[in-house]
Amino acid sequence: MSVSSALLLGIVVVALAYGVVIYNGLVRLKHNVAKAWANIDVLLKQRHDELPKLIEVCKQYRQFESETLARVTEARARVAAAREQHDLPALGAAEGLLRGGLGQIFAVAEAYPELKANEHFMQLQSRITALENGIADRREWYNESVNLHNVRIEQFPDLLLARLFQFPPQPLLEFASVEKADVDVKALLGT
Repeated sequence: MSVSSALLLGIVVVALAYGVVIYNGLVRLKHNVAKAWANIDVLLKQRHDELPKLIEVCKQYRQFESETLARVTEARARVAAAREQHDLPALGAAEGLLRGGLGQIFAVAEAYPELKANEHFMQLQSRITALENGIADRREWYNESVNLHNVRIEQFPDLLLARLFQFPPQPLLEFASVEKADVDVKALLGT
């Protein structure tokens, strides 16, 4: 074997090894995004299961705002549908509505001392608040995983393999601006 043949073979081997390293990195990032989504999905499912209990406790107080409860129920259904279809833009919009509705329930509950003192209501409020915080943490991790994935598939030379093996960009999980707005407690309490 001549020196030039050995050199060429060495370059091919190094290039293939480098390609394998890049491919494995892309696969790892793809699975990190899937894992981050699965973690969010678990918390969304848990919260989905807790919301009917909260609504039932609130319904026990006849004068509690049925419009607020109906909004939360509708938003819950939208979140479930978007979650099942893995439709992240729709999920983000539905999450915004749901979080806004939950904020209204908790704010309106301030006007009902009996409800606020109800042990079951307090446990559910605490549980749902903890789930909301967990969802926010997982959303941050998901978006970071998506960002790393999306940047990597656009960088050279990774983009060559990403295009060859069809690694598509992943969408960020963004919630609607409704969620970011402050809750007008005075308006909710009618004061």
